[in-house]
Amino acid sequence: MMSADDLRYFLAVAQRGRLVRAAAQLGVDHTTVSRRIGALERSVGQRLFDRTEGGWILTHAGEALLSPAESVDTALAVAEERLGIDGDSLTGTVRITCPDAFGAFLLAPALPALNARHPELVVEMVTATRHLDEAVRGFDVAVTLEKPSSSRFAYRLLTDYVLRLYATPHYLAAHPPIERIEDLGEHVIVFYVDHLLNLPALQLLQRLPVQPRLQSTNVVAQWQAAAAGAGIAPLPQYIAAQDPRLVPVLPELAFRRKYWLALSSEHARLKRVRAVIDLLQSLVADRRIDLLGRLEDQRPAT
Repeated sequence: MMSADDLRYFLAVAQRGRLVRAAAQLGVDHTTVSRRIGALERSVGQRLFDRTEGGWILTHAGEALLSPAESVDTALAVAEERLGIDGDSLTGTVRITCPDAFGAFLLAPALPALNARHPELVVEMVTATRHLDEAVRGFDVAVTLEKPSSSRFAYRLLTDYVLRLYATPHYLAAHPPIERIEDLGEHVIVFYVDHLLNLPALQLLQRLPVQPRLQSTNVVAQWQAAAAGAGIAPLPQYIAAQDPRLVPVLPELAFRRKYWLALSSEHARLKRVRAVIDLLQSLVADRRIDLLGRLEDQRPAT
């Protein structure tokens, strides 16, 4: 018969994908994790993971065990919180997954306040600009650019935000003037790598007469390229408006997009997860002007 401790080892490997990472999370060595998983597989009579060069991948049997394991793990964490919390102090780990721009420019500056209130709470921030589906696991809270497609997640709108086109004054002075959208076709555009971008929320340029000539999967690289004078980049206003090297191009042109907050209903029971949700909601309220600017002066493009 499997135990809650067996499920803890199973869940660590399922979430981390590699023995070494699971071992670090559990505070043991990787041989112990391997031995425990092997014993669990023998006890249930089924293989739970396929061992591949890319990591340990759940089999169909492992997928079937994952949801019960998550429920047991959350129930134990709730019990530990209720029995072990001293006053308002929180302990444990909360893993947040979010787009790189949100993580670097919005969430990271807000984390010191959370750490000051809960110095024993560990926050793991994993940045990735991707679609949240059944394959994405191992997080407590997610900020996404689209509504999750999986019924595993509860979600709500976190905030709208605005992107605009930005460039340096030097770049604009050295290239043909831009008075209307059609003029953008004569300029270098900096944006995401087309064939790696599968998020409709960031497919901004289809209606514009442009083709990105400098492409990167990372918004920080796009920002730095534009700030160095390489071209014109569609950037979140909360990044570019703070950079004195950049000025808006066609200031009336704005792209309004959304950030969604997603989590499992099980994780929402944890006090440490609720503390992070409160932080995110306070954060977007405090940064509302940075996120949205003066919407009445904007003409949304799409």
